[in-house]
Amino acid sequence: MATTCASAAFAVNPNPCFPMEDATSVKAALGASELRGSGLPPIVGNSAALRLVLSQAQVVAPTDATVLINGETGTGKELIAEAIHKCSDRSKGPFVKVNCAAIPAGLLESELFGHERGAYTGAVARSVGRFERAHRGTLFLDEIGDLPLEMQPKLLRVIQERQFERLGGTAPIHTDVRVIVATHRNLFEMVNEGEFRADLFYRLSVFPITLPPLRERREDIALLVAHFVELFGRRMGKQIKLIPPETMSALSSYEWPGNIRELQNFIERSVILTVGTVLRPPLAELKKSPTTAPSEAITLEEAQREHICKTLEVTRWVVAGPDGAASRLGIKRTTLYFRMRKLGILRPHRNPFPAQQNCPDAGGNFYRVLGTHAFNISKPPVETEQKPPTTDSGN
Repeated sequence: MATTCASAAFAVNPNPCFPMEDATSVKAALGASELRGSGLPPIVGNSAALRLVLSQAQVVAPTDATVLINGETGTGKELIAEAIHKCSDRSKGPFVKVNCAAIPAGLLESELFGHERGAYTGAVARSVGRFERAHRGTLFLDEIGDLPLEMQPKLLRVIQERQFERLGGTAPIHTDVRVIVATHRNLFEMVNEGEFRADLFYRLSVFPITLPPLRERREDIALLVAHFVELFGRRMGKQIKLIPPETMSALSSYEWPGNIRELQNFIERSVILTVGTVLRPPLAELKKSPTTAPSEAITLEEAQREHICKTLEVTRWVVAGPDGAASRLGIKRTTLYFRMRKLGILRPHRNPFPAQQNCPDAGGNFYRVLGTHAFNISKPPVETEQKPPTTDSGN
């Protein structure tokens, strides 16, 4: 792809991605910088990090191994999963997608395995689940980290035994499905915290692939920008031929926390706003992080402890509830308690009596609060002499 021209601006190639019409050409292109399959959007880039991902996809595609794709939101996990399917022997079979985070937990079992008539209120007819629909093809489970715990052993069973029962049914149904899963969460950490089954984790991570965030493959940003400008320009009937160098420099230096999805949406908005043949993006919308002096490196454990402590201070050490620390951190209450114990976070001693109250200990003594009892720890306890009990002589 050409990225420079005589006018010192980035030129938009009218055909930035070479076409591939069938699965054979897709296989041949997996090691190249761009990938386009039949109905498959292109994978654009030429960085070493992306080439490593594509080479891993090329190796695992011909097998039936379960693939675990890790990566931040917007890095293209679904695209890599579909590329693996297109390059496999199952390419003529269905590619069925399920977003585990988008389906309510109560409906997920029926969605995956189907249900029989009368299995529950409202089940007026038999329904075929996603595993049956993906027979002899590939089932892609996105956001697998959000799969409820009660569903995990059922998924493990169908992957291992290749059979399942519909909800409300008793007859086993055999299935021939390749499973590819993806997540932006750290499943290994979730296993340690009891939020994900260890046996399922090891079964899913037969062949892990980690997608790099866009900030770690900045050399691909220019290619992606040119590709999206050509794509949206063609859709909107605009002839955008030049991208100013200062524009490309600003786009390449931005962190892109939303990765390729954020870049794509920004370029689409830029094409809409552009009048003429030179791209005029709203660069003021890009929130650049201020330049700061490099700080002393801290460990991940220290960073977690500091973040949790700050959140607890904001909530006044309220953990549960909609405004509690667990909700603000986006984790379960039990998970927060577990991390507090692991990191040695204890609630500091406090004075339960405000200074304005008229009480003998309002001068600043500190108390350790246990339940509803407050024990003074600022002064040693005063031992009082115990008198022996008196007895009645009967006189």
